[in-house]
Amino acid sequence: MKFFLFAAAASAALLPEQVLAQQLASNFGGVEIIGGMMDEAPVLSAETLPNDIDLTPRVVAFDRPMAPGSILVRTQTRELYFILGDGKALLYRVGVGREGFTWTGKNRITGKTVWPDWRPPEVMIEREMSRGKFIPAFMPGGPDNPLGARALYIGETEFRIHGTTQPWSIGRAVSSGCIRMLNAHVIDLFDRVAIGAVVIVE
Repeated sequence: MKFFLFAAAASAALLPEQVLAQQLASNFGGVEIIGGMMDEAPVLSAETLPNDIDLTPRVVAFDRPMAPGSILVRTQTRELYFILGDGKALLYRVGVGREGFTWTGKNRITGKTVWPDWRPPEVMIEREMSRGKFIPAFMPGGPDNPLGARALYIGETEFRIHGTTQPWSIGRAVSSGCIRMLNAHVIDLFDRVAIGAVVIVE
């Protein structure tokens, strides 16, 4: 199954220096990414987290026809729904891709890992190196790993639903495309989700 990703068409709202001269069009892991990239990620700290973001998972009404055990991520509202069935879903707040890294698509969960290792893609390493920032080609799993306590792998792509060492980023658009959750929340989701579960990101 090919997984198509489309960057959000919001480049008109960006400053000229924030948009690359050419669109990115690359293929890796069966994923097609099309769109411009921001020149810099936003600089955030714990103090920038809005006070009105409720991070408590809760059961909510859900009337969309999706099978129990499926996952829906709504990028614009930074929400992840785990479908319970009978018109209900469990709602979590999440962090999503920043401008130029947002995407939509449908796939399945193909793997689950406890305290995952991190192997950032070469394009990420090169991009950060061009900005004078070093990230390792490999980091073993553990409390300091950017992927946090658990990871759920999406298809054959390099994108995951995972924990984070930056809890202030939840409710924000700051990642390079992965869906971030608080570690306690991703542990809870990890225990609920089966391999093969459908994932829809919109």
